[in-house]
Amino acid sequence: MEETNRQKKIAGVLQKDLIDILQGEARDWLKGIIISITKVYVTSDLGEAKVYVSVFPSENRAKLIEAIQKNKKTIRHELARRTKKQLRRMPNLEFFADDSLDYIEGIDAALKGEEKNPIQNPDILPRRQKR
Repeated sequence: MEETNRQKKIAGVLQKDLIDILQGEARDWLKGIIISITKVYVTSDLGEAKVYVSVFPSENRAKLIEAIQKNKKTIRHELARRTKKQLRRMPNLEFFADDSLDYIEGIDAALKGEEKNPIQNPDILPRRQKR
C-alpha cells in the first residue's frame, strides 16, 4: 500500500527533528561518527514510525543502535516537545539499522574485482534458509 501525503509529511517532520536530536546528542559522546536518518515510515493510523538509522563508520552501528533503543523514551519525549504544534499524537518509534552503505560497498568491491566473483564461484554465496 502506498503512503499518503499526510504520512509522507509526518515522516519528513519526524526525520528532520530526529536528525537534530540524534546528532546533537552524538556531538557530546561520539566523536568522529556520522549519524543520519535515511528513511522514516509512518503507518496509516499514524501510531507507529519505523526509523532507519545509518551510521558511519559501520563498526559502531550495533553499539549506537543499542544506545538509541535504551534511550527511546527520552528521544520520543524530546521529539514530542519539538513537534507539539504540528502533531496531535506522537507515534511509537522503532529504530532499525540501515546497512545500505555496506551493501553498496560490497557491490562496488565486487565490480572492481577486489572480492571473489560469485558468478565464477557460486559456493561463496550464502545459502538461503528454508522456511
